[in-house]
Amino acid sequence: MARRVSLAGRLPAFPWDSLAPHRARAEQHPGGIVDLSVGTPVDPTPASVQQALADAADSHGYPTTIGTPALRQALVRFVQRRLGAPADLGVESVLPTIGSKELVAHLPFQLGIGAGGAIAFPHIAYPTYEMGALFVGAEPVPVDIERLADEGDAAFADAPGGTAAIDRIGLLWLNSPSNPTGAVLSVERMRSLVDWAREREIVVASDECYALLPWDVDAATSILDPRVHGGDLTGLLCVYSLSKQSNLAGYRAAFIAGDPALVAELTAIRKQAGMMLPGPVQAAMATALDDDAAVDAQREIYRRRRDVLRPALEAAGGRIPRSEAGLYLWTTFGESSEASVARLADLGILCAPGMFYGGAGDGFVRIALTASDERIDAAAERLTRP
Repeated sequence: MARRVSLAGRLPAFPWDSLAPHRARAEQHPGGIVDLSVGTPVDPTPASVQQALADAADSHGYPTTIGTPALRQALVRFVQRRLGAPADLGVESVLPTIGSKELVAHLPFQLGIGAGGAIAFPHIAYPTYEMGALFVGAEPVPVDIERLADEGDAAFADAPGGTAAIDRIGLLWLNSPSNPTGAVLSVERMRSLVDWAREREIVVASDECYALLPWDVDAATSILDPRVHGGDLTGLLCVYSLSKQSNLAGYRAAFIAGDPALVAELTAIRKQAGMMLPGPVQAAMATALDDDAAVDAQREIYRRRRDVLRPALEAAGGRIPRSEAGLYLWTTFGESSEASVARLADLGILCAPGMFYGGAGDGFVRIALTASDERIDAAAERLTRP
C-alpha cells in the first residue's frame, strides 16, 4: 500500500506560469511592459497603518488566533458600518485570517468536507475555489450562480455531476463583486441563493473583498445584510480582505464574519493548527479598518484609472459586458482569449486569459486596474494609437 499520495500531483499547473512567453514579448515594447495581469496593489499603504505596524513592532509574545480585543472590536465596527451587518453582531462572529486566499483554499478542510463531498462555486471564478475542493478530494462543481438564484436546481443541469451533485454539496461559494467579471448580485438574488442553500443545509461563504469598489451600482450587498438573511446568520460566512481597499496585500490582513457557531468551529481548528495573524499586523489591521477616508481615497484613484482604461479598450474593439464593481475589466475582442493576450502583448500590455477563471471564460481577458497612473495612461495611449 502506498504510504503517500502526492497532492501536488493531482493539481493543475499554476496558471500564471503560462504567461511567461507573453510577458517576455510585452517586455520588448520600447515603452516597457504595462502589467495588468495580476490584481496586486501598487499604491502606498496608508501612513496611519504603517505607523500602527511600527508602533507594535515589539511583539515578543505569541499572538492569539481570535485576535486582540482592539482588532475584534474594529472588525465588528467595520462590518456594521460598511457591510450592513446587524447591530447586535458581536465579537464571537468575527475572526481574523492570514489573508483571504489561505481561507478560501482551506475552508472546505476546516468545515470537514472531504472525499465524497462537493464544493459549488461560480462557473467563471477565481481559481482558488476549485483548488480548495481538490485539496480535500471533493468534487469541484462550477455553476452559473445567477441562474442558480433564478432557476434553482435546474442550474446544475449543465454542471459536473448534473443535479445529482446537489446532494453532495457541503459548501457554496459566492463572489460578489466578482473576480473577474465585475458582476454584482442583487439583494433578491443573494436572498434566493441563501434560501436555496438553507433548504439543503449547505454552508454559504460569500467572498466580498471588492465590496467597497462600486462603479455602476450604488453599493454591493453583503451576505451579512439582514435583507439577505432575514436576521439569521446560521450557515452564512462573509470572507473579506483589506488587500485591495487599503493596499495591504503584503500584510495578509483579512477576516471572516457571520454565523457564530461556524466561526467557533473554525477558531477551534485554527487554534490547533497555530494559524495566527502576526501581532503587529493585527494592530495595523485595526487601524486600517477604522480609516474610511483612506479607503475612499483609494477608490477614487481606481475610478480615475478605470475612466482612462475602459474607453481605450472599447476604442480598440473591446466589449466589456459587466463592470459593476471591482478592480478588473472583463473584456472580449470577439476572438479566443489566447489571441487577445498575444495581441495585447504586442502592445506591451500583459493581461490574464479568461480560461484561468474556468472554461466559460474563453473569449475574454481580465485586465486589472492595478498599475500606476503613468502605466495606465501608457496602455490607453497604445490602445488608441492609429
